[in-house]
Amino acid sequence: MLQEINQTAPNSSSNVLLEIEKTFGGHTPNVFKVYAEHPPLLATNWEKYKAIMLQGKLRRKVKETIAILISQDNGCKYCVAAHRAALRSMKISDSEISAISDGMLPGDFTDKETALVKFACKANSNWHDLGNVDLQALSDLGVEKSEMLEALGTMELFIVFNRCADILEVEIDF
Repeated sequence: MLQEINQTAPNSSSNVLLEIEKTFGGHTPNVFKVYAEHPPLLATNWEKYKAIMLQGKLRRKVKETIAILISQDNGCKYCVAAHRAALRSMKISDSEISAISDGMLPGDFTDKETALVKFACKANSNWHDLGNVDLQALSDLGVEKSEMLEALGTMELFIVFNRCADILEVEIDF
């Protein structure tokens, strides 16, 4: 039988929130403040965010594009605003961000990157329709399984953040 772990540290979220604030240049996004109400969930989601968005083989711009498109498909205004702000912080122009939001992927994306963005979007909206043909098409472009997992991990992360932000009506702070 599993035993419940009692986490009694009064401010166990504070170190994580300080790290988040430092990472985001002095700003702690409201979605992480909401997660701070459950310190183990905050810590887990922050570690996952860092592993997916700040590490890996895929460029950050590709992952932010996936985040915006997934968040739009899921109707999450908070996450769309957050990732538009993230792209702006990367010196991406408002016109390019608007084009991304309209489904026009940036011209500097490789065929692999474009295919991975489309793959993640299809996995979000029509995952039952994904199959061996899709995986083979990615493989034919030279996409590695780790890159597929990174794109899917980005999608997965923002499905969860989208639901949390919407259900708990997290105020847009970007």
